[in-house]
Amino acid sequence: MGRRNEHTREELREIALQAAEHLVAEHGLAGLSTRKVVGRIGYTVGSLYMVFRNLDDLIAQMNERTLETLQTHLRAAIADQPPAAAIRALAQAYIAFALTETHRWLAIYQHRMPEGQSLPESFTAKVAGMFELVQQQLTLLCPQRSPEDIALAARALWSGVHGIGILGFDQKLEMVGGRPIQEVTSSLLDHYLAGFTRA
Repeated sequence: MGRRNEHTREELREIALQAAEHLVAEHGLAGLSTRKVVGRIGYTVGSLYMVFRNLDDLIAQMNERTLETLQTHLRAAIADQPPAAAIRALAQAYIAFALTETHRWLAIYQHRMPEGQSLPESFTAKVAGMFELVQQQLTLLCPQRSPEDIALAARALWSGVHGIGILGFDQKLEMVGGRPIQEVTSSLLDHYLAGFTRA
């Protein structure tokens, strides 16, 4: 790492976010602090606060980057796929990301802004972008359905997939004699999509 003041503001932001990502990947969100970040990058806490308002701002920006990475994986998974196969590919890619980038994935949902503060609009836009990927494929699969039905179905379906991911992380499905979470995900999709396309 270079000496202090060798980095521009944007460069400092980048290396701080990289350090935060590595800390979270290694130790989970509970293992992240401003002191640990600056300890890795060779700056002071005061220098960090010239780039981020506080630790919550750093975490929110870090989580946005995780969402961007996740969306890249999701988009790659559905390339050239017909709608039904694309929805299944989206779900399995989401589960795969949750299993391989578990701490970073969990940090998206574990972090809470202080009371009275909201997440940046850019963050909520990225979350909405995930639902939009599902909605686009459901619209192609069931063009007769209303936009309201499609939006509700996307959220219901993705909530189910996310719940399976959480149970898989905790290994609760396997602990009670269940199947691997990829199989459970496929079963959810098969039954939900069969009913949604018939109705």
